[in-house]
Amino acid sequence: MSIKQRPDGKYRARYRDPDGKEHSKHFELARDAKEWLALETASISLGSWVNPRAGKITWAEWSTEWVERQSWAKGTREAALTALESVPWGASAVRSVKASQVQAWVRAEDKRGLAASTIKTRLNYVQMCFRAAKIDKIISDSPAVGVKPPRQRKREVTLKVLSAEQVASALNAAGAFEPFVAVCVFAGLRLGEAAGLQLGDVNFLKRTIRVERQVQGSTIGSTEIVPPKAGSERDVFIPDELAKVLSAHVAKEGLARADDHLFRTPLGRLYNRNSAGEEWRRIRTEAKLPADLTLHSLRHTFASNLIASGCDVVTVQRALGHSQPSITLNVYSHLWPSAEDKTRTATADFMGEVQESADYMRTETKKPQVSGGLYR
Repeated sequence: MSIKQRPDGKYRARYRDPDGKEHSKHFELARDAKEWLALETASISLGSWVNPRAGKITWAEWSTEWVERQSWAKGTREAALTALESVPWGASAVRSVKASQVQAWVRAEDKRGLAASTIKTRLNYVQMCFRAAKIDKIISDSPAVGVKPPRQRKREVTLKVLSAEQVASALNAAGAFEPFVAVCVFAGLRLGEAAGLQLGDVNFLKRTIRVERQVQGSTIGSTEIVPPKAGSERDVFIPDELAKVLSAHVAKEGLARADDHLFRTPLGRLYNRNSAGEEWRRIRTEAKLPADLTLHSLRHTFASNLIASGCDVVTVQRALGHSQPSITLNVYSHLWPSAEDKTRTATADFMGEVQESADYMRTETKKPQVSGGLYR
């Protein structure tokens, strides 16, 4: 590093960054050049140095570049781009964004009615992108640190499940879409997983469904078959009744090849998010079901039934294809009996056994009294 006075009287301060590249700046006064140089070299020593040239990159440029580096599935990539493009500072330099702007954006998203869970997901992507900019020495600190998403409603309030009567009504109104509804509610498949099922995925003898692909996309043009979410490949054990429903469907449709898809629209296309959603809205209207019951509510119904039947966390996790038990607990923990419930039930059962035993012992040890030759 050095400071030299140029022929025009200005002072040129220069130094080399951690990668060996030279940086310089000109000042009218020598003391200003010294202060600048001291700050820059100190930041290098402390590990907080930021490339002054890189800091000029706009958010739109940086976020696009960052997303392209990631080895994400198409759906994740699209979700990230949607989140990163929704911010109002896209044309601004990354280094110019303030924490107040990030918080204002979150508040604006909340005011326009976006779900708290969606805002939280979008904020996560924005925070990740800022964090990567800090690692790459584009900014010294992330303005998104400490920004909080709107408070989410409790799971027990937002998670909707269907009653047995509502499931029956939905199946009765489903028509040709009934087998699709059946695998969602009786096997817990996601919409895309059900849409991706092929004949070879169903083992009718062992009564299992193998989940190893899903249909992704919302329109005909964007529809594609991809692997399921990481950790979602699984065998689902199904009851005889569901196997019979699928067997009848296979016979009706004349499916014979292992790679024949079980479900197709009347036009012969694979179901996607929009087309399957349209079918469900029709069913919901005909069956007079609440508007907040979605096709995904069938999966929640499947999970709640497993829990009500006494299945443990790991069993439910594997049936749903969650990569970690913590994911299952985050969604469904309120459905499992609490420690208080288990304590009361266990103690009540034990107390009942003690009382029955006490009554028996009292009967056995009670001396018979004779009156007129009869026991009483």
